[in-house]
Amino acid sequence: MNQEAGTSPEAQNLPGCYRHPDRETGIRCTRCERPICPECMVSASVGFQCPECVRDGGGSGQAPAAARPRTIAGGTVTADPRLFTKILIGINIAVFIAIQAKGSLATDLSLVGAWPPAPFQPTEGVADGQYYRLVTSMFAHQEIWHIGFNMLSLWWLGGPLEAALGRARYLAVYFVSGLAGSALAYLLASPGTATLGASGAIFGLFGATAVLMRRLNYDLRPIIALLVINLIFTFSWSGISWQAHIGGLVAGIITGYGMVHAPRERQALVQYGTCALVLLVIAVMIVVRTAQLT
Repeated sequence: MNQEAGTSPEAQNLPGCYRHPDRETGIRCTRCERPICPECMVSASVGFQCPECVRDGGGSGQAPAAARPRTIAGGTVTADPRLFTKILIGINIAVFIAIQAKGSLATDLSLVGAWPPAPFQPTEGVADGQYYRLVTSMFAHQEIWHIGFNMLSLWWLGGPLEAALGRARYLAVYFVSGLAGSALAYLLASPGTATLGASGAIFGLFGATAVLMRRLNYDLRPIIALLVINLIFTFSWSGISWQAHIGGLVAGIITGYGMVHAPRERQALVQYGTCALVLLVIAVMIVVRTAQLT
């Protein structure tokens, strides 16, 4: 079975709040430029300010309750910025346990274009109308090392990205990237090849994180080096779905760019419009491949 390789667990995290170092954040005070977490954000006429700047009288911030803080992408700042990352990890682990209990479940959830090949009948797979496999394969793992690497990567990449984008936008990047990885694997891989794993979505988080770090003027060398290492593994090891990795990475870069560079006056429209355009391309790939196999 052709599995996707897990990404390296070493990832570049966002800085910690200067008052709460254990809380990662992508927001900085517009006056002193120190990183601040949701608890420390005070809404100002432009961006957010830290409590000290407001207390010193130099800021124009409003009371914290006057306006709800927003992330750099316009998402709502929440008390637990890693909640959806935890939920995604929990779903992956639950599916992994279910597969260990019933091995045939991996076959039912994995991404397969069409099997068995002609002239054998009947066939099953995405080409036979089982489109759910494009999604379920994103949560299926068989080996402990596979889910281990993927979930560590999801924690280190997903947590900071969720905090920086907000929950809805983070989920949009994750699922669009995962679907793009599945669609490219469906389009280019042999129709009888079964693939599974969260690596397509995680490579999307790689791409979105790189875009975010550039937007915040952070040093890109660590994330680029880590990405290059993972791409070397992708193309040098057998049994790895490079199509899923590349599809997820490209979708993550595009949707991530739309998230952090959308103009404020049309922010949501541009952000979700970018996701919709990527989904349209995904749909075209699926239709084309299904026509080839049927």
